[in-house]
Order: sequence, then C-alpha cells, then structure tokens
Amino acid sequence: MRIRRRRMSPAPITVAGIPIPSDSPAFLAVLAVHILAGVGSVTTGLIAMLSPKGPGRHSRFGTLYYRCLAVVFASMAILSAMRWLDDYHLFILGTLSFSAASVARRAVRRQTGRWVRLHVTGMGLSYVLLLTAFYVDNGKNLPVWRDLPTLSYWLLPAAVGIPIILRALWRHPLARAERQGV
Repeated sequence: MRIRRRRMSPAPITVAGIPIPSDSPAFLAVLAVHILAGVGSVTTGLIAMLSPKGPGRHSRFGTLYYRCLAVVFASMAILSAMRWLDDYHLFILGTLSFSAASVARRAVRRQTGRWVRLHVTGMGLSYVLLLTAFYVDNGKNLPVWRDLPTLSYWLLPAAVGIPIILRALWRHPLARAERQGV
C-alpha cells in the first residue's frame, strides 16, 4: 500500500495566526467539527474536574466531556488519514487520549477493584493527552508557546497535569479508602 502525501494549498489559509494546511472543503468541514468538539472537550473536562465529585454536575459534565472527546477522536482520525505523513503522531495521541477516557469511563460504570484510581488516572491522562496533541499541532503558532522549544509542547502538559492527577489520587476520599483497603 502506498501512502500519498496530500499537497498543501499554495497559500494556506490562516485563522488567528494558525495556518490551515488545506483549503479542501471536506478538510475544512471536518476541521470545523474538530475544533468545536475540541473546545467542548476542554471546557466540559475542566468543569467536571472542578465540580464536586459524585452524581450531578461532575457526572453530567464528565459524560459531556467523553462525548465531545469521541467527536474529537473521530474527526482527528479523518483529518489524520487525509494528511497521514504529517499527522500520524496526532492520531497516536488522540487514540491514547480516547482510550484512557474509555478505560476510565468503564471503571466508573463497573466499580470493581480500584475503580476510583483508574477513573481519576484515566480521565486525567486523557485530558493531558488532549492538550498535548493541541500544543504539538499548534504550539509553534501560539503566542508564548512559539518562543518555547518544540520539546516543551510534548512535555509541559504532562509536567502540569501529572502532579494534579497525583494530588487528586492522594486527596480523593474514595481513592484514600482504596489505598487503606477499606
């Protein structure tokens, strides 16, 4: 099977300082859905993280996060397929992000074993990987980020997110109870 590289537009479209690598109507349509779902994922994920845990607001926004992330994943797969040689790494990050969220969601539904730790870790890593993919793809065009070394696009989301996940695992009452074997 031979992979063909799609040609970029002679003069790529630029939106808010970010170049769009294709002017194909199909690409732009999928990209629009992808961006809307990405903004939805970031927003609903943040609200779920900051909400009191349990039924209600946390569960509602967590479900919305997962649904938005599913749309991000599907649209990312299409966009990556359209520009595979340039975007395969984004496919890997997106797959890892959606997989982590799926494991976390399954853990909370089954509630067996160390489900709280699995849920917190999976959702946290999902969010970190979502942001990593965004910065890897767009960091070079963003104020402040464009002045950082490329490696920071890969590492900074984890450097910020993993300590937050560890703190949540340490402080969450149900995770604490799991740790104590209750």
